Amino acid sequence: MSCEKAYITTPIYYVNDIAHIGHAYTTIIADTLARYSRLAGMETFFLTGTDEHGQKIEEAAKKRDESTQAYADKISASFKELWDEFHISYDAFIRTTDEDHKKGVQKAFLHMYRKGDIYKDIYRGHYCISCETFFPEIQLLDGEFCPECGKSTSVVEEESYFFKLSAYEERLLAWYQESPECILPRSKKNEVVRFVESGLEDLSITRTSFDWGVKLPKEIDDPKHVMYVWLDALMNYVTALGYGTDEKNMDFWPARVQLIGKDILRFHAIYWPAFLMSLGLPLPKHIAAHGWWTRDGEKMSKSKGNVVNPKEVTEAYGLDNFRYFMLREVPFGGDGDFSQKALIDRINSDLGNDLGNLLNRLIGMSGKYFNGKVDSSLVSKYYQRELDEVHASLNKLEALLFEMQIHRYLEELWRPLSVANKAIDMYQPWTLMKEGKEEEAMALNGLIAAILSKVAIMLSPVMPAVCKKIATALDFEINNDTWQSMIKGTALLNSFTIEKIAPLFPRIEEPLLTQIEPVDKKGEAKKETDKNSATKEKSTEGVALIGIEQFFETSLKVGTVVKAQEVPKSKKLLLLQVDVGEAKPRQIVAGIKEWYSSEDMLHTQVCVVANLKPAKLMGFESEGMLLAAKDESGLSMIRPEKPKKSGTPIR
Repeated sequence: MSCEKAYITTPIYYVNDIAHIGHAYTTIIADTLARYSRLAGMETFFLTGTDEHGQKIEEAAKKRDESTQAYADKISASFKELWDEFHISYDAFIRTTDEDHKKGVQKAFLHMYRKGDIYKDIYRGHYCISCETFFPEIQLLDGEFCPECGKSTSVVEEESYFFKLSAYEERLLAWYQESPECILPRSKKNEVVRFVESGLEDLSITRTSFDWGVKLPKEIDDPKHVMYVWLDALMNYVTALGYGTDEKNMDFWPARVQLIGKDILRFHAIYWPAFLMSLGLPLPKHIAAHGWWTRDGEKMSKSKGNVVNPKEVTEAYGLDNFRYFMLREVPFGGDGDFSQKALIDRINSDLGNDLGNLLNRLIGMSGKYFNGKVDSSLVSKYYQRELDEVHASLNKLEALLFEMQIHRYLEELWRPLSVANKAIDMYQPWTLMKEGKEEEAMALNGLIAAILSKVAIMLSPVMPAVCKKIATALDFEINNDTWQSMIKGTALLNSFTIEKIAPLFPRIEEPLLTQIEPVDKKGEAKKETDKNSATKEKSTEGVALIGIEQFFETSLKVGTVVKAQEVPKSKKLLLLQVDVGEAKPRQIVAGIKEWYSSEDMLHTQVCVVANLKPAKLMGFESEGMLLAAKDESGLSMIRPEKPKKSGTPIR
């Protein structure tokens, strides 16, 4: 039994809405890592939970006419209930409204304050309530809108406590350099390094404009301040272990893997390690940032109406099937469009044809030729080459899992299944029996059972319920003992009588959830174009490269401005009516007022991105975007060299 410790964390989920498929993806990955760690004999602690403070939560509760605590209680409970229904094997579920968590955060704040890493000053900057984040003006869209969510930011000027983030710039860069895999995938680390190299500003870490948050320690005696939600939230990873209270589980720190979405990478890869450095705590071994699950190429959100409910999917297709699909379909770190067709294909092909059918063949052969008996004692005599090939694949798996190459882990795990299916076709047990080679046929039976048992052990962290059924049929248990003997060692199953069970993966002929995908007049789900068919690649300059088919998905047209006016109360926006050759002009809100007046734009031609989803800016719906170029000399509209008919495509 290994004495190694494995601390696995998910981000704590923000309680502004119910869980969606992206939350499920993160949690299933973490659950898989935790289950494997326990299987391998590691002392494991798996943490998840909810982030419940901040202005956004306070405002969401007010809109629903609920107390903030009651609202947070309700949404937090919905996350916990879903993870329980999904049999997520967490060891602790933390809430940032827990009293012990608040005590730990206050202890951390006081420690950093006394160390001289926190000081009071006046903050003035652009703040996005939706993202709970400040942005320098240079990062804003059109000088006003949040670069993350596109919503309008507000200029905040207030007294604030600051964390000396700038003092940790060199130490952070040294950590990135000395720990090549501290951020996974490595391409994400490169993004972080470039950001830090551009220079870090000190971080405002308190607010006075709202009250829903952790108060400062009583020793500081400044009751009008509450802590910045990200300082509060990030500390959960150590307060859950007892930091600031009993500290009974602090020996699990540092975390082996901290799973996050790519949209919160900066907070976890810059702010979090800087806080830990200030506190004198070790840094996590791996911060792993995954991509988004999207619909039609867009991040899922309730406001866009494109959220896939994971509970509905699992009720229709099965929890383990859903887990396998999520982990196999998309390389970790990349984005993926959810497709019901792709899910069905994985179930029918990978699971049904490769895994389920192999078990069915073993049950059939054993029953027909040996009254259900399976004996592995002579497998090495006849099929050592196949066994060697299987063990070569098994030996690669653990490294792939903790390098966050989970799709490759599953891909490699399927190679032994291919070996087994090919062995049946090559050696033909029916022929062996006709030729009187019963011993060789039984050894083949034993080989298939051995491969299925080894695959079931290593697949169990991903598909625990299905693999338990396989283990029951093969009369063994999946635990650390069998992992040690059959995965780390080369042991095979003892002789047993196979149990007949129903097919694990009945074939699915048509989509089971028509509400997930568009339905045509015949009632059949339409097939989605796989948005990942043209995989994005990175050039040597770090620019995302796309396939030409992706470029052609963008519709660019020549438009003529037929009406122009200023947006009231906005210093940057013009409201334009643009003729793009349709029945009526498009309304487009453009942040160009600093360079063009409404009179300048009237009756001129522009280049329009014509197939964007409508968005609201300052209360006005915008049905497109104008192309422009901006450098140190200002902004210039991109226009046709000569007048063109409105609606002319730009190719």
